[in-house]
Amino acid sequence: METLPGQLWERITDGFLRVAPPAIGAVGLVAIVLVAVALSVPRRSWRVFGLFVTVVHELGHATAALLTLQRVTGITLRLDHSGTTTSLGRRGWRAAFTTFWGYPVPAVVGSLLLWGAAHGWAPAALSISAVVLVAALALIRNGQGVLILGGSAAVSLGLVWFGGAAAAGYACLVLGVALLVGACRDWVKVVRVHRRRRDLVSSDAHLLRVAIRIPSPVWLGMFALVIGAAVALSFTPLALIAGASS
Repeated sequence: METLPGQLWERITDGFLRVAPPAIGAVGLVAIVLVAVALSVPRRSWRVFGLFVTVVHELGHATAALLTLQRVTGITLRLDHSGTTTSLGRRGWRAAFTTFWGYPVPAVVGSLLLWGAAHGWAPAALSISAVVLVAALALIRNGQGVLILGGSAAVSLGLVWFGGAAAAGYACLVLGVALLVGACRDWVKVVRVHRRRRDLVSSDAHLLRVAIRIPSPVWLGMFALVIGAAVALSFTPLALIAGASS
């Protein structure tokens, strides 16, 4: 008899088969967007979903560090939606590259999830997400981080275990739109930090200014450019989904 971990791994690997994209039409897409907005806009739901956006933010830093041959030594996540990723290795442009890829990453991931849903790769996207979130637990260095990332990983594994192709498509659509909204919301938040000049140490734009002497507004503008591009590119897969049943 196959063990539970073996069955779970089989579900994960089965997700890499291409499936038909969800055929929900325009009305269904509006419903998906409303659910996503309900996750990412109201203050009460944002207290929970915003923690996942922070997870994606910090994993963006970690991935950028690994891509530039740095060693990620730990990730700290907190219930106030803050987080820190620590890496060791080459400095200079590599450190700047690592610091940059925080705020834009939720939007990039959201756009990729929408692309995956529109082209039949939603189960693969959920399988990859589950593996990444579980593997990232090895990098967590505080109790709140274990709670936050552990909860995110559990939800991701639950979607892989209980969801079929259709559920995976709906989940990617909701998460994709919610991450796009969440990225915009966090960008507005960091801009307000600079306007009030409080808690600047929490701003990646401020850290980049200190590191390489390029003004913070330039970095905020570059964050907005990447986020805006991700939002713009998301209209194509959403249009495909809306027209799939017509």
